[in-house]
Amino acid sequence: MTLRNTEYRITFSSEAGRFYYYFAKDGSGWYQITSAGHRHKATAEQVLNHILPALAKVKPGVKVTVEYVPESASPTRDT
Repeated sequence: MTLRNTEYRITFSSEAGRFYYYFAKDGSGWYQITSAGHRHKATAEQVLNHILPALAKVKPGVKVTVEYVPESASPTRDT
C-alpha cells in the first residue's frame, strides 16, 4: 500500500470548540479549511508552525488529531 500526504486530514480543535483542518493537495501544496468553512492556501512550513507547538504542548488547550482519509472514500473532503 502506498500512502500519500493527500490521504490525511490534520484537525486542530480548541477548548472553546473552534476547529480547522489541513489537507495536502496533489501538485499545489497544502490548504486550510477554517471552522467557518473558508479555504486558504498554506505552505508546508505554515502547517508545521501550527502542528509542532500543539504537539509539544506549548499551546495549551489545542488538540491535534491526524486521520487517514483515502481520497476514494472521502467525497466531502473539499467542503
